[in-house]
Amino acid sequence: MPTIPAKLSHYANSAAADVAYPSELQDIASLEKSRQAFNEISRWPGYQATPLYQLDALAQDIGVRGIYYKDEALRFHLKSFKALGGAYAVARQLQARIFDATGKNAQIEDLLDNTYQSITHDIVISCATDGNHGRSVAWGCQMFGCRCVIYIHRDVSVGRQQAIEAFGAEVIRVPGNYDDSIKQADEDARTHGRIIVSDTSYPGYMDIPRDVALGYTVMLAEAIEQMQGSIPTHVFIQGGVGGLAAAVCAYFWELWGPSRPRFIVVEPEQANCLQQSATAGKPVTVGGDLETLMAGLACGEVSLLAWEILQPGVNDFMTVSEDSIAPCMRLLAQGDPTIEAGESAVAGIAALIAARADDTMSAKLGLDKSSLVFIVGTEGATDPELYQKLVAA
Repeated sequence: MPTIPAKLSHYANSAAADVAYPSELQDIASLEKSRQAFNEISRWPGYQATPLYQLDALAQDIGVRGIYYKDEALRFHLKSFKALGGAYAVARQLQARIFDATGKNAQIEDLLDNTYQSITHDIVISCATDGNHGRSVAWGCQMFGCRCVIYIHRDVSVGRQQAIEAFGAEVIRVPGNYDDSIKQADEDARTHGRIIVSDTSYPGYMDIPRDVALGYTVMLAEAIEQMQGSIPTHVFIQGGVGGLAAAVCAYFWELWGPSRPRFIVVEPEQANCLQQSATAGKPVTVGGDLETLMAGLACGEVSLLAWEILQPGVNDFMTVSEDSIAPCMRLLAQGDPTIEAGESAVAGIAALIAARADDTMSAKLGLDKSSLVFIVGTEGATDPELYQKLVAA
């Protein structure tokens, strides 16, 4: 069994429901809305399904039946699942503005051909980001023909800033953490008449994050086809603000109902707003610097929209320690197949390996030799310099 240094914490959500997907949650996310997102995104230039690997050697080493790893490092040329969500929400916002101005339903092809450039050129989309979401929004704005302003906080690397700027976005760095950048972006958007396309929701801002999360479900539709009828017993998924976790939870819950996998959310120790919210029974804000190597998960405030799905739907909330991340990145980089996995991509792998090395934790999570695990490798080397440093260490 591979040795991954990791300190785990765990909270079991006794309120998680083993029932059919509640009908009231379909107003937030549904398979029908997911199919619409797939129909649009699959017509974008360069679209192709990302690989779903079966990590047979690792599964045998740690004592589970199998591990499915959905590799989003190959998503378009952005190297992250976020390419699906932010850009899709940008397209939906532009389509809405075009309809308001003309009464016509603009298709994706109309946006790509700049048919309504006279309208879209003056629209400014904005958001705050740790890196990948802002990159997706900037790419979507460039692809569909509108302007873009992206806010980053003090800890976002220069490499990630430059990757966003490469798509023509104006990037503004603000003091404070991720949540501070969200507040600044929202305040400036109100002042300047910009449209915020955020992957987190808060009071008064609920609709657009729905589209972001629906974009993420494209990779799940691909995975279902790639699994060829298999239903995993467990899903280990990254936390963050909860948008991705909610999208995956809702999709599998509606699809499989009571037969859905056990759903386990994984967060960094210093940014575990979902775990703390579950423990408190209500959304909780985690303060401080939120310092973590897993930059995409350095979030202190729960997306309220996501929480409506996660509170009843997640079985377990876990945290992993920082020292588990680089070894897992190296493990995948040196494996067969060779996988480029960024810092936030390996949270689920780290939690799974550490849990199987601990009999008590395995028992708590219901993990054994019959378990079939689904994990999303959310990103590749989105900061190539940092990636090489960590993998070579």
